[in-house]
Amino acid sequence: MKLVEKYPLGSVVVLLPLWIALYSVLQELADALVLSTGLPQGERLTEAVRFFVYEVPKVLLLLTLVVFVVGIVRSYFSPERTRAMLGGKSLFVGNVLASLLGIVTPFCSCSAVPLFIGFVETGIPLGVTFSFLIAAPMINEIAVVLLLGLFGWQTALLYVGTGLIIAIAAGFVIGKLKVERFVEDWVYQIHSNNAGMQEAVPAFRDRIQSGYSAVSDIVGKVWPYLLVGIGVGAAIHGYVPENFMAGLMGKSAWWSVPVAVLIGVPLYSNAAGIIPIVQALLAKGASLGTALAFMMSVIGLSLPETIILRKVLKLRLIFIFVGVVAVGIILVGYLFNLIY
Repeated sequence: MKLVEKYPLGSVVVLLPLWIALYSVLQELADALVLSTGLPQGERLTEAVRFFVYEVPKVLLLLTLVVFVVGIVRSYFSPERTRAMLGGKSLFVGNVLASLLGIVTPFCSCSAVPLFIGFVETGIPLGVTFSFLIAAPMINEIAVVLLLGLFGWQTALLYVGTGLIIAIAAGFVIGKLKVERFVEDWVYQIHSNNAGMQEAVPAFRDRIQSGYSAVSDIVGKVWPYLLVGIGVGAAIHGYVPENFMAGLMGKSAWWSVPVAVLIGVPLYSNAAGIIPIVQALLAKGASLGTALAFMMSVIGLSLPETIILRKVLKLRLIFIFVGVVAVGIILVGYLFNLIY
């Protein structure tokens, strides 16, 4: 670790070829490991173990690489710079820009309140602020890399596109509803003390170090969720009958999409925990639209974020926020069940 900190660029030159070599032989290593256990081929337990042994290192490798790259990208987008970029934009243009910035700007549930206050005190419209708050957790690098590795670039692109549409449309609708009166009064009484302050521009080696820090921080936090999610996915993959899941979350069940959203909204998990479960559900016959709706409701309508936002939003605006986003997710679910 000290060598990485001392020679950040050189460590990338050394570690990247090692990453490529390991990823290229991962399937063979996983198959050999499962075979060495002596488990009978074709049994449910064997298939569940095979799923787990292959998916855990695969997802961790993909996650490490993408989090590293995104960590470097995020070093160019501090919260202060993000607020400056969104200031003075019209509603729709602001919604689009805020949604795009939400993908790359550092964000977690604990930062929801200070970010919201910072946006409001800068004069950014409420609808634009909500586009950012929706896009930031829903379209995150963990979800993108897992979808890319597990389902391919088409599904990952589909996820990013639909997430952006929901964030833009929901923020636009909330902006048009003129709900500023449902923000807690004390928020508008805060004045920024950081006006005119200039940010220091980090050197490129520091940006690379930001990538390593992101890996240490994010991967270090989500790996337990990842193991649990892949473990549940492995159990579904090995033991749940296909007909059962097809009947519960298949296209023929018209009620499956809203029920999936209703179940997903109160749940709390991050992308690392939920996407391996979605993969197993799809393999057992769940429809793509229903599975995506479930995933988006869990990630995009995080219960901790909603509770934290209660500090700055009145209950009516909380319900409007959750309702508008939930309706958008349901429509996306039906759309993709219709297309695929």
